[in-house]
Amino acid sequence: MKNMRKGFTLIELLIVVVIIGILAAIAIPKFANTKTKAYTAAMKSDLRNLVTAEEAYFSDSGKYTSYDTTKVKFKPSTGVSTPNIIPGAGYWSAT
Repeated sequence: MKNMRKGFTLIELLIVVVIIGILAAIAIPKFANTKTKAYTAAMKSDLRNLVTAEEAYFSDSGKYTSYDTTKVKFKPSTGVSTPNIIPGAGYWSAT
């Protein structure tokens, strides 16, 4: 009787590794693009919230805050940098 070896051949293993590599090459750029889109969406949302907070502060005090987002009780999303507030005469801008 012949001994039958059970297992995978080197060729079969190489084919599996190549297929996994191809799938990873397709998935990684899509993940990076999704991450950028999520960051942009969080930034836009933060700016909308900051606009609302600044206008509420202006409504109460008659002036806009100067460089201090804690006065308007604004907290940016995790991973998104805090914008700089530049007040002007009757307006403000965030950079």
